[in-house]
Order: sequence, then C-alpha cells, then structure tokens
Amino acid sequence: MSAGGPVPPPPNPAVSFPAPRVTLPAGLAILRTYSGAFVCLEILFGGLVWILVASSNVPLPLLQGWVMFVSVAAFFFSLLFLGVFLSGMVTQINANWNLLDFAYHFTVFVFYFGAFLLEAAATSLHNLHCNMTMSVQPLLSNNQYNINVAATGQYLKIST
Repeated sequence: MSAGGPVPPPPNPAVSFPAPRVTLPAGLAILRTYSGAFVCLEILFGGLVWILVASSNVPLPLLQGWVMFVSVAAFFFSLLFLGVFLSGMVTQINANWNLLDFAYHFTVFVFYFGAFLLEAAATSLHNLHCNMTMSVQPLLSNNQYNINVAATGQYLKIST
C-alpha cells in the first residue's frame, strides 16, 4: 500500500479498442469507392483548371497565382494519393488511412473552395474599367472572361 491510498486496479483488456484498420481497398478496387472516384475527379478537373488558368493572360497575378498553385498542387497530390492506393502501399504503411483519406479530401475541398472564390472574384471584375496607357479598357477581355468563367465552373464542380 502506498501512502496516498489504495492503488487502482489495472485496466481491463476487454475494454480496449482494436487498432484502426484500412477499410478502403488497395489496388484497382479503390476506383470503385467514393474516395477513388473523388480523387479521379480531382485529377481530371484540377488538370482542366490548370489548363484554363494557364491559357489566360493572368491580369491579376497574385490572385490567379494562388488559384494556379492550388490546382497544380492538388493535381499532383491527388496523383500521389491515388498512386499509393493503386500500388498497394497502404498495406505496408502503418497509418490510419481512413482518417488520412478524410483529412485529405477535406483539405483539398477547403483549398479548392477558396480558389473558387478567388477565381469568381477575378471573373466578377470583367466590367471593371482601368486606365491603361491613357485609354480606359476593361480589366478582362471577353476571351479572358470566358476562360475565367469556365475555370470558375470547374472549381465549383470540384468543391461541391
């Protein structure tokens, strides 16, 4: 007996919870799950937004630079994430893949939604006129406006 009172009994091993396991399939079976479908859509639409933003003249470089960073980074991380599942490495790496999958999709959603808002803000400046070399011209030409509308629509598809 210790001076502070009785010692508590050891914990009951029957109450402990099992270690987390991967419920997502490895290999090509991942493509038949919602997670695999989301990653494939992120790759497809992320690449499309990447192309659309790169094809515009980028009149607002700071704003559209972030949009470009999000689409390129999410494109490559989605490829990496899908590659880990397709190669079967999820069975080799001891991690809670269900939590990592949720955290990955949530983070990509937040980044894509923020980029969508920035791209929509840039697109809304279509009718804003600015003084460029002594003549007042719209900030976005009609071609840039159409490309930004398409990129904004793709972001909206990804983030919802």
